[in-house]
Amino acid sequence: MSVLPEPRESELLQQLIAGDGSAFRALYDKYKGLLYIHAYRKLKNKEEARDIIQDIFLSIWERRERLNITESFSAYLYKSIRYKVIDRINKRNDAAAYQEHFQAFLNRYLTASADDADHLVRKKILTSIIEKEISQLPPKMRAVFELSRKSELSHKEIAEQLNLSEQTVRAHVKHALQILRTKLGLFLLLSILLHK
Repeated sequence: MSVLPEPRESELLQQLIAGDGSAFRALYDKYKGLLYIHAYRKLKNKEEARDIIQDIFLSIWERRERLNITESFSAYLYKSIRYKVIDRINKRNDAAAYQEHFQAFLNRYLTASADDADHLVRKKILTSIIEKEISQLPPKMRAVFELSRKSELSHKEIAEQLNLSEQTVRAHVKHALQILRTKLGLFLLLSILLHK
């Protein structure tokens, strides 16, 4: 009994464009591992690397009838990975810069002392708004956030005090900042404008 030769990549690509799910699966299985390694080396994050691979292949499947690949399929995939990785790193950098600014904003209005009356009034108003939003966080998240930002405990100290893992503490702080950033975005913008 003879074994049928595997279809060539160009044949699989044509079958994929025609809507053949098994051809899509064959191409996915052939490249997912190599692409994952490539993405992970750049991002150092397993979930992000997996997400990027899935995004690329989902996009290929959704656009299969309009695909216009003028190079080899592998070159097309590696170019797609490169753009996705660069985009993800840029988003990370933007988010980190905004998070840093937001944390400075929170620290400034929760802990800073001020001399002029105008600043004191603004501080009082903003502190009241921030305190209200913090009070609406889920109880465990609020406890972690307050120990982090008000008591200035490290993640390790909070983890020990609340009998949580450091990873859980980090996740609570990060999620709390995301919630507050969404709700307080306008006030942060006003604060920046008022201090220029």
